[in-house]
Amino acid sequence: MKLKPYAALLGALLSFGALAATPRDTLVVAKNIEDIVALDPAQAFEFSSGEVVSNVYEPLVQYDARDPSKLLPGVASSWKTGADGKSIEFTLRPNGVFASGNPIRAEDVLFSFRRVIKLNKAPAFILAQLGWTNDNIAQMVTKLPNGNVSVAWTGNFGPGYVLNVLAARPGNIVDEKLVMANEQAGDLGNGWLNRNSAGSGPFTLKMFRPKEVLVLEANKRATEAPKLNSVLFRNVTEPATQRLLIEQGDADIARDLGPDQIAALRSRNDVRIEDFPQAAVHFISLNQKSEKLRNPAVWEAMRYLVDYEGISKQLLRGQMRVHQAFLPVGFAGALTTTPYKFDPDRAKAILTQAGITNLEIDMDLINAPRFMDMAQSMQGTMAKAGIKLNLLPGTGAQVITRYRARQHQAMLLYWGPDFFDPHSNAKAFAYNVDNSDGAYQSTTTWRNSWHVPELSAKTMDALKESNPARRATMYQALQQEVQAKSPIIMTFQEQNQAAFRNNVKGYVQGSVADLIKYEGVTK
Repeated sequence: MKLKPYAALLGALLSFGALAATPRDTLVVAKNIEDIVALDPAQAFEFSSGEVVSNVYEPLVQYDARDPSKLLPGVASSWKTGADGKSIEFTLRPNGVFASGNPIRAEDVLFSFRRVIKLNKAPAFILAQLGWTNDNIAQMVTKLPNGNVSVAWTGNFGPGYVLNVLAARPGNIVDEKLVMANEQAGDLGNGWLNRNSAGSGPFTLKMFRPKEVLVLEANKRATEAPKLNSVLFRNVTEPATQRLLIEQGDADIARDLGPDQIAALRSRNDVRIEDFPQAAVHFISLNQKSEKLRNPAVWEAMRYLVDYEGISKQLLRGQMRVHQAFLPVGFAGALTTTPYKFDPDRAKAILTQAGITNLEIDMDLINAPRFMDMAQSMQGTMAKAGIKLNLLPGTGAQVITRYRARQHQAMLLYWGPDFFDPHSNAKAFAYNVDNSDGAYQSTTTWRNSWHVPELSAKTMDALKESNPARRATMYQALQQEVQAKSPIIMTFQEQNQAAFRNNVKGYVQGSVADLIKYEGVTK
């Protein structure tokens, strides 16, 4: 990578208070990027990495960030359902090119999808839902004689659901020639793509230094070239520091501010605050590999040991709303009832009746202020019923890696839908048909070793239902079961607040990380 053009800029930006204003052609974003584990679209499965991937790559079809119920062209300019009702034919964008200058070919689409299935990294299950395996992928995704691409699937669901799946993160198309030129030891370029990029989106990945900085550079060959030359993400974990950076003009956007910083910045004339409803749901989950956490009385008692209203209204002051179901508000069938209130006496009675005493639980969490604030509140309220909660903070990458390896006892974390269909979260919270350690699944059920055959069957029944009203009712029933009888304690739905210098215009932030867009930003 040629880093020299950025050397002076980085030196200034990474020295606190070095600039009176950010460079005119560069957007500087202060945020915590320590959750990034991977940047390869076949592996990336974290919030910050999703934000990067969506600005660097394009899928065949993509969500409208302002209205994700709508799909827009991506690498494909048009599409039509096959006569069999089990395939879609995609026409690729005429004269489309990757940032490298290589043309976008049907072969790149085939390679990208086959690569996801073969690597079988965290998000691969999203495409595997279409019935794709290493054995059949070559027959399911094919190049047609006219140069178009045919995508077929198995399963009782329609083309609308398939399009939503293909618009998800692992559906992004990579430049086969560039990727394979950087393959090492048969990794299909995975190692290289976690520090470089091979997409056709509005930006390219110029630099990534974990826990320090990430730089996107404008892709001049993009269909619509960005208005600014660069976006620089400066890793800033402390909200107080983010506040100082944006006050002094050393950052254009601050993304992880706490309620105190938001309140202080509202009084400034040179900074504005914007609110963005998010689809991320927050929860406590209990690993069923730990014998002491298998008693349903523990699950029930802990539901009454969260001070939901106190955390939402007093501690985080609008950054979380009480939400006790796995489908976020805005999704069809989302359950909005909140039957659990903070009631330590009731929790104590539940534990006493079950003969549970002196329960001590280790809880992993991300070492960021909002998670620490919530966890410390929970630590205090759990103690009122005799549960000792030991907090184990770590970076986002550390915590998520432990979660995926099922090495935790309890976990305080969040989940964002992978695509805009209720099945995305239903499968994450109510599906696990193979609980063996070797059957990795990117779901909260598997990661918490919660085997749910009956709920799994109901989840697939809801997926197959064609009547929208009946389907929504089925998802509500699923949520009620998980809400009342699972080792997953749903708590909040996120409400993001960000601060902007007043000259920043054109920023778009949808309800998930993949719908944060920078190509239209000016300053």
